[in-house]
Amino acid sequence: MPDLTEKKTAGKIPAQATVEAAAKPEKARSLGSDAWHDLRRKPIFVISALLILLLIVIAIAPGLFTSVDPRAGDLRNHYLTKPAYDHFFEADWFGYDLQGRSIYARVVYGARASVVVGICVTLGVTILGGITGMLAGYFGGWIDTIISRFTDIFFGIPLLLGSLVILNAFTSRTIWSVVFALVALGWTQMTRVMRGSVITIKQADFVTAAKALGAGTTRIMFKHILPNAIAPVIVVATIALGGYIATEATLSFLGIGLQDPTISWGIDINSAQKVIRTAPFALFFPAGMLSITVLAFIMLGDAVRDALDPKLR
Repeated sequence: MPDLTEKKTAGKIPAQATVEAAAKPEKARSLGSDAWHDLRRKPIFVISALLILLLIVIAIAPGLFTSVDPRAGDLRNHYLTKPAYDHFFEADWFGYDLQGRSIYARVVYGARASVVVGICVTLGVTILGGITGMLAGYFGGWIDTIISRFTDIFFGIPLLLGSLVILNAFTSRTIWSVVFALVALGWTQMTRVMRGSVITIKQADFVTAAKALGAGTTRIMFKHILPNAIAPVIVVATIALGGYIATEATLSFLGIGLQDPTISWGIDINSAQKVIRTAPFALFFPAGMLSITVLAFIMLGDAVRDALDPKLR
């Protein structure tokens, strides 16, 4: 017959294990995982992320959404003919422009130029501004003075006006010439943000401890400071991406940005302004697509800012 004491002890083991499991502390989450945990529960992030994902798919594979050649014009397709809203994904769904080209096909193919320019410019200004801002914030002294004065000079040049001047020097204006012009003038904001963040982080105790243990400058900058200083830069870059897309469309609208045969929403908006009273739909669809794209990136940036900024939690 089993001993009574053994029965009591056996009965207590599961309860004791449950208490110990409950008392065991949870594993600490990093800033990135904590931000992702919050972002997944924000409707504004989910909506904007889905829109951006759709735009990227359209830019990569526009043939999945239309089989119509966006450059093929047929004057038999008059621009005064109203769009056939019940012909989903067909050539006449959004109507035709002045040259008889399908507006729907041009809206689809126009996403590529906008997305490529926005992403490439954002990567360019983030890398250039991140490096200069880190050097200025970490070393200080005469390095900080020189970089800060150069930043002030470029910061005083309006982005749109400066881009007009730079692009006028190009005989053929392509996507990469527009990217170059915007990167050449847009890095200053990232430099200032990174510089301020690095100045704050380099005074932290873990940086002082790394220096005391003999860590080199490169290791301290890229292993300890950069991961902790990059969050504000990511927020600014995400919000600025939408602005770069709008700037490219503005330059193309003014006739200084992208040129035919490149397909751009700005070029189509410029063409449609001539018939805005008789055929407003020719202007509405490319302008509406541009607005949705810019809004999606701004919404994404706001959600990322709320997730990465501890003051807003």
